[in-house]
Amino acid sequence: QVQLVESGGGLVQAGGSLRLSCAASGRTISTYAMGWFRQAPGKERELVARISGSGDSTSYADSVKGRFTISRDNAKNTVHLQMSSLKPEDTAVYYCNALQGYYSSRPRGSWGQGTQVTVSS
Repeated sequence: QVQLVESGGGLVQAGGSLRLSCAASGRTISTYAMGWFRQAPGKERELVARISGSGDSTSYADSVKGRFTISRDNAKNTVHLQMSSLKPEDTAVYYCNALQGYYSSRPRGSWGQGTQVTVSS
């Protein structure tokens, strides 16, 4: 139905920045709230950022607030996550997915491969 491909991950030093991208295909995602999730080794997958369908509302987990910015370009069917002031604790595989609603943390679709973010000290 909707295929999501994450990209932009890599290895950076603490304090550095990365910009992740999520490209959707197969169907427009403009009507869906979207979220970025991450899963670190030994931890559960967690929602770190969400954005409404129109892009007028965003919300962040306390652990990333002030450092991460989620955005979207509905004309290009993409979602992005700008990450700054990265910390080793941000090391994880990052995934994007549609949400069942803006106030939901439940994904709508299947999980993609994700993109690895590694922050060294």
